[in-house]
Amino acid sequence: MKAKTIKGKSTEEISSALTESMADGFKPTLAVVFLSVKQDRETISKLLDEKGFQVFGVTTAGEFIDGEIEGGSIVMMLLDMHPAYFKIEFLETSQETALEDANKLGITGKETFANPAFIIANSGVSLDGEPIVEGIIQSFGKPPSSAEREVTIFGGKAGDDLALESTFVFTNGKSKDCAIVALIIDEDKIDVRGIATCGWKAIGTTKTVTKSEGNIVYTINDKPALDMLMNYLGVDIKEDVETDITTFLSSWYYPLELERENEDPVIRTAMFANKEDRSLICSGRVPQGSKIKFSMPPDFDSIEKVVADCKNIKDEAQQEADALIMFSCVSRHLAFGMIVKEEIEKVQKIWDAPMAGFFSYGEYGKSKTGKYDYHNNTCCLVVLKEK
Repeated sequence: MKAKTIKGKSTEEISSALTESMADGFKPTLAVVFLSVKQDRETISKLLDEKGFQVFGVTTAGEFIDGEIEGGSIVMMLLDMHPAYFKIEFLETSQETALEDANKLGITGKETFANPAFIIANSGVSLDGEPIVEGIIQSFGKPPSSAEREVTIFGGKAGDDLALESTFVFTNGKSKDCAIVALIIDEDKIDVRGIATCGWKAIGTTKTVTKSEGNIVYTINDKPALDMLMNYLGVDIKEDVETDITTFLSSWYYPLELERENEDPVIRTAMFANKEDRSLICSGRVPQGSKIKFSMPPDFDSIEKVVADCKNIKDEAQQEADALIMFSCVSRHLAFGMIVKEEIEKVQKIWDAPMAGFFSYGEYGKSKTGKYDYHNNTCCLVVLKEK
């Protein structure tokens, strides 16, 4: 399987780059597209559709290819994957139906391939990704024993250049601000491996979520959650006088680390707050009664940890990859600035293969010792290799 990456600041630039990429006879069947909401995704999708490509498309909070970070642009991974080895699915969804819709997606994967892998993306700024993972896993029945294989799930949550208003996923002729797009791959034909790794560090004492509902945390240790965050960490907020909902991007640096029994902790970012009831609106479910700690941004040593974790999924020194896809939380970009470029470059050099990725509002993947899950503040790498 051959892969090429292209980029552009306009539809015209992408059209020219497509023509150039295929000048040597390269005939891609699949386009993985990451682009800014400022770009014309419908026109881009139509262009690819007319060339006979299937499209896996996501809006972003920044894009990158081959170590180069872009912004407000279009980046694309083109693959000549055999059409019999993959299937694109697109499902409109909602917070209320996400579990059921993801279950349907899992069933489709099972009916299509004996061993399907799922690379997914979802739109919807406030849509919790946890039910999406749960729904796919539930469609495969009972949890696997240690001898059985887990269903593979990687991906990212769409962005909108940090506007936090409307995100989109799209495919041929379809685009929606609350939907799931899935690239389902036959793992008997294509090796799909990856890891979700973080680096944020929990600080202070363990606290209890004393009142929550879904992804809304009302009180921590019986005190208003927003006040706890502000007082404990000295976080400032940007208030909007026209709405009760407050956006405070500085909170992305200080997420909640959710402790879980017999599993790795998982990070939950507080994306918004409600200034009236002083609640935190997180990017994933935080059950009432949960034990949590606040987290500090990682230091630059965590880049080396991420690189080392990515290196660990390479079984052999000579093992190759056809393509790399990365979903990196936008909080990493906010915390590291342009130093995050070093992380992207070092991960790519492990495999020395074409890479495309974007800065996301949430990630799907498996940590080194955990199960497939929905994450925040992580770097999620996916490695593809035709068998």
